[in-house]
Amino acid sequence: MALPIAATERTLVHRRSIDVRVYARGNGLWEVDAHIRDDRTKMAALASGPRPAGEPIHDMLLRLVVNERFDIVEAGARSDAVPFPGACDAYGDAYGRLAGLNLMHGFRTALRERLGGTQGCTHLTELAQILPTAVVQAFAGEVIDVSGDASQGAQPFQIDRCHALRSDGEAVRTHYPRWYRPKKPPASTGSERQTERVPTP
Repeated sequence: MALPIAATERTLVHRRSIDVRVYARGNGLWEVDAHIRDDRTKMAALASGPRPAGEPIHDMLLRLVVNERFDIVEAGARSDAVPFPGACDAYGDAYGRLAGLNLMHGFRTALRERLGGTQGCTHLTELAQILPTAVVQAFAGEVIDVSGDASQGAQPFQIDRCHALRSDGEAVRTHYPRWYRPKKPPASTGSERQTERVPTP
């Protein structure tokens, strides 16, 4: 489906910015800083009081420390701006519960179990959901072999993990020919017969 055409008379009301940065510590550990910020273009009438235009309604940072096997070895969060000060930011060390999880094995399910609903902050928990693919991008070519070099022997990590890089697709056939697998035609059962449709009176 094509991108819907933007209305010529539209007015910006709300802006959410998400910024994820991944830093190499140089000792086999990596820091993942995920920042989320919400602000309005005019005064926001919050239940806790008005928030002037441009001042953040949410300004939060979630940090993970991960190893090169995608294990989270340390985690925590900080909220610098929230709509309900003293309540929104009173989650304590809840995000430390992410330590021990693996970003590539059941992470999102475990995230919901540990921090879903009233156990955590909706915005931080939603933010955490995007981190597996962000870390994969950071590790590509650094930790993960994505070259398709035949001498490596193993299928590149990214094949069959998205529509574009499915093993029977054109991108794999062109750029990773060793790993191209043509789609198999559906097996015939021999029971398919053409039946003549009889018109009803």
